[in-house]
Amino acid sequence: MAKALLAAVVAVAAVLEHGLVGANFQDQCDITWEPQNAKMTEGGNHLTLSLVSNSSGCMLRTKKQFIYGSVSTRIQLVKGNSAGTVTTYYTSSIGDKHDEIDFEFLGNSTGLPYTFHTNVFADGVGSREMQFRPWFDPTDGYHNYTIFWNPCMIVWFVDSIPIRVFRNHEKEGVPFPTKRPMYAFSSIWAAEDWATQGGRVKTDWTKAPFVAEYRDIGLDVCECPGSSSSSSTSSGPGTGDTEDPSCAQRCATSDHWYAAAGLCKLSDKQLRQMKAVQLGYTIYDYCADAKAKGRAVPPECSMPQY
Repeated sequence: MAKALLAAVVAVAAVLEHGLVGANFQDQCDITWEPQNAKMTEGGNHLTLSLVSNSSGCMLRTKKQFIYGSVSTRIQLVKGNSAGTVTTYYTSSIGDKHDEIDFEFLGNSTGLPYTFHTNVFADGVGSREMQFRPWFDPTDGYHNYTIFWNPCMIVWFVDSIPIRVFRNHEKEGVPFPTKRPMYAFSSIWAAEDWATQGGRVKTDWTKAPFVAEYRDIGLDVCECPGSSSSSSTSSGPGTGDTEDPSCAQRCATSDHWYAAAGLCKLSDKQLRQMKAVQLGYTIYDYCADAKAKGRAVPPECSMPQY
């Protein structure tokens, strides 16, 4: 039994390391905003989302709602002058006090690097941003982005390298998403008032449409069929109670692959990779910012995250 468990943990770690891809956008997802700006080809394995104007972007949402698991896709970000554009890949519940785990990719002028923006909301409380410069050109080919979420922690992976961990310190009073089913979303939208250099650089609309390309989507999750918000047509946070206690309880049990004991922390290799990224490429950390500006420091900043 011990050998079987060890083999399962090793296999799961290998899957996480390489990302979970291969599912089909056409079968797994709906276009919930501006469907005329989305295009699926190759039988639904290839997707483009286009930003056409200041008010006309595009959004995709998975059909499944879930609590815990891994969601993954490969993205080629907008080429050239992408200033003022935001491309996203994230998970979110629907309703008041929503939960959300974000990857947002903030565009820039031609030749300047993107900003990778990460955040987590729990019980409607966010403002836990960390931002990074990529160590590669995210517009040159496809790169894998994975969100791993289990009862212990949330991990953001880029090309199988963990860039950030947010650990569950709910027992110490720090909100952590545990009870609201989420969808996975992808979108592109205009945010020239803040996205690029604090809004100083505006979008050059003569370059529109701005196109982000996606390949494959991996959903290895604990599904919550029939959840209270499943029938909602909203594409983002709205009104209503979206907690699903029965699904939350079922998905938190230890018999799920993501709840294996070995997945409550990073491997030694992953920890080294993450520390190297954070040392060399972090450009904003909400904990460091609060300390530097003399503001109240969130309690989790003094708690272990990995």
